[in-house]
Amino acid sequence: MSNAVAPLKSLSDEGVSIWLDDLSRKRIDSGNLAEVIEKSHVVGVTTNPSIFQAAIGSGEGYEEQLADLAVRKVTVEEAVRMMTTADVRAAADILRPVYDATQGRDGRVSIEVDPRLAHETEATIAEAKQLAWLVERPNVMIKIPATEAGLPAITEVIGLGISVNVTLIFSLDRYKAVMDAYLAGLEKAHERGIDLGGIHSVASFFVSRVDAEIDKRLDKVGTDEAKELKGKAALANARLAYEAYEQVFAGERAAELAAAGANKQRPLWASTGVKDPAYKDTLYVDELVAPGTVNTMPEATLLATADHGDIHGDTVTGTYDASRAELAAVEKLGISYDEVVKQLEDEGVSKFEIAWNDLLATVQTRLAGKDGAGK
Repeated sequence: MSNAVAPLKSLSDEGVSIWLDDLSRKRIDSGNLAEVIEKSHVVGVTTNPSIFQAAIGSGEGYEEQLADLAVRKVTVEEAVRMMTTADVRAAADILRPVYDATQGRDGRVSIEVDPRLAHETEATIAEAKQLAWLVERPNVMIKIPATEAGLPAITEVIGLGISVNVTLIFSLDRYKAVMDAYLAGLEKAHERGIDLGGIHSVASFFVSRVDAEIDKRLDKVGTDEAKELKGKAALANARLAYEAYEQVFAGERAAELAAAGANKQRPLWASTGVKDPAYKDTLYVDELVAPGTVNTMPEATLLATADHGDIHGDTVTGTYDASRAELAAVEKLGISYDEVVKQLEDEGVSKFEIAWNDLLATVQTRLAGKDGAGK
């Protein structure tokens, strides 16, 4: 078995924390989650509305809880929250030894605020506090989208001592604003006398969706030069995000907070499943190896990396000039970076809203059926 997952061990040895981008009651109850932690170097779990929609939509493992919730005549929103937080709590308990062994750096489980609140700061803050209270595990991370309304929410939630996974980051400018929001939150927490060492954060920088959109536009341009640039923008964008991370956390402001016990907000590579079958299925793992990062992988990507990942040291540091040149070449062909990243953020929020509404509709039907009203 150890030989079969050698690339995952190599990745871990390079300072990349491997998190699984999936969770379900079946995965928890069958022992599968414990197994991937034990055998595949997985040290964290991320969830999102689409993941819960797929898990709870299948119904598998949720029957008993759904029946109890139906008898109690709870609202559909409450039912969904009870089921999702139960899964996150159980996963957090399974990952607790990892959390303890890494002093809180890993062993994390992320749960997202209601995606319908993405443009409401105060509601996002209230929801984040509620989720942290409901899960009530030190190794939970509350996911907050990096929308403009999300930025002050990140600052306030970090300022309350709650660990945050900032999600849906596509642009370098927005990523810099996210790091700024994190540092501002640490400053608030410090003023309030909260132990900074207990606050952790990751910034989820999305990868494959950038190539999916830019490649589509390069195909429309259709020249040889455009074809040559396909599959390069997402890696260039992520690598420049790492450069920004290095710069910010080497700065004076971050150093002062570090002296007070603060942790760095680590970059997390999200959306690492390859969408174009023309590309190697481990592209966004092999080519984004850098110390102090997290790579959250869907199961298919985790298995592919275990089988044939090509981990050959740091593939990020020192690529910055080439990465800037690649993004500039894309821009020169008339493809607007700002337009692409804005579109991707809007679509990202919208996709999670749709998944959440689908989940609510599924659970509503199930509750009605369990209560005898829908049959």
